[in-house]
Amino acid sequence: MKFLCSLGLTVGLLANLAQSHYIFQYLTANGAKGSLFQNIRTVPNNSPVTDLASNDLRCNVNGASGSGVSTVSVKAGSTVTMDLDIAVYHQGPLSWYMAKAPSTAAAYDGSGTSWFKIKDVGPTFDSSGNAAWSLTTTYSVTIPASVPTGEYLLRVQQLAIHNPYPAGIPQFYISCAQISVTGGGSGSPKPLVAIPGAFKATDPGYVVNIYNNFKNYTVPGPAVWTG
Repeated sequence: MKFLCSLGLTVGLLANLAQSHYIFQYLTANGAKGSLFQNIRTVPNNSPVTDLASNDLRCNVNGASGSGVSTVSVKAGSTVTMDLDIAVYHQGPLSWYMAKAPSTAAAYDGSGTSWFKIKDVGPTFDSSGNAAWSLTTTYSVTIPASVPTGEYLLRVQQLAIHNPYPAGIPQFYISCAQISVTGGGSGSPKPLVAIPGAFKATDPGYVVNIYNNFKNYTVPGPAVWTG
């Protein structure tokens, strides 16, 4: 009986853990919400990526191919939105990246030093130093007005840091949309980084303990390019 109770408790805990994971799966562009994974590369499940050296950090597991995914036209300076299956549950920052495809977004695997960051959503701290995170089902970003015309991967990343490193491993929840930017400018996005390689196990925003003297925060990765 004790074994069965313990087994039931373990199964319950694992189920709750899985339910607290989430997937970015809908893209809204030009005021129209696409269908499930219409413009976003399919994510096989809600498990996070945790290996800082893995190519899965680019566009998640099986995310190297855009086969079967539509590329949507987006005007530079406009806003797009990604929706999740459930609200983000774990504390941590959210970041948006873009990478210009050498040819088409569908054919691009995200390799090379081509990624640039366009937005960070970190914590806010009140007058007492208490942190609040943006934990919701919908996140939006404005495509920089001066980004050059062309096809891009648009990558969203939520870094869950609820289990402090090194006892716990931060978790990356990632999806990549395929967009074709129109009406772009002559900006030079920078700094450009490679993924994997942009995040290190020594980054303060990666190793931070949010439960102990947590009064400020720096989002991992390069500086934001605003265009």
